[in-house]
Amino acid sequence: MATALLTSFKKNVKKYRSTYRRFLTRIENKTPRGLAKIIAPLDKEVWKETDCLQCANCCKTMTPTYTAADIKRISNHLEMTVEEFKKKWLYKDRSGDWMNKKNPCQFLDLKTNMCNIYDVRPLDCSGFPHHTKRHFKEWIHIYKQNVEFCPATFKLVEKMKEKLESTEF
Repeated sequence: MATALLTSFKKNVKKYRSTYRRFLTRIENKTPRGLAKIIAPLDKEVWKETDCLQCANCCKTMTPTYTAADIKRISNHLEMTVEEFKKKWLYKDRSGDWMNKKNPCQFLDLKTNMCNIYDVRPLDCSGFPHHTKRHFKEWIHIYKQNVEFCPATFKLVEKMKEKLESTEF
């Protein structure tokens, strides 16, 4: 069942990604009044319809950015030194951020879609897909990215589009 949901999501992404990104750019350029008040109830609706354990696409296709605190906390949990943890699992990207060496995430149990380090997971993971960040306009670039990786973001943008286009913003 999870595979069918992910397949359907990927098909919808191919069909609507450009449309939704253009829509987000319109919001970025001309932000409707009261946008936060419009988004909040839609976000709640989305989470009633979303089960991350049926998907885990974020863990399968993306990598979190690990902070120094994340690395220390996780390596301690795994009873490794920080250097051992970095050497085994991470690489430093061009901007100097620590990222997973591979996808899917090494901590994802592919049978259950559960995180093996959930209680100590990176801050980036615990906040994903970052819908609750303040000042939506400043985070619009994240929505543009996540619309193709996260069904919850996809649904939220879809609902926003329906709602806002009916008001002709």
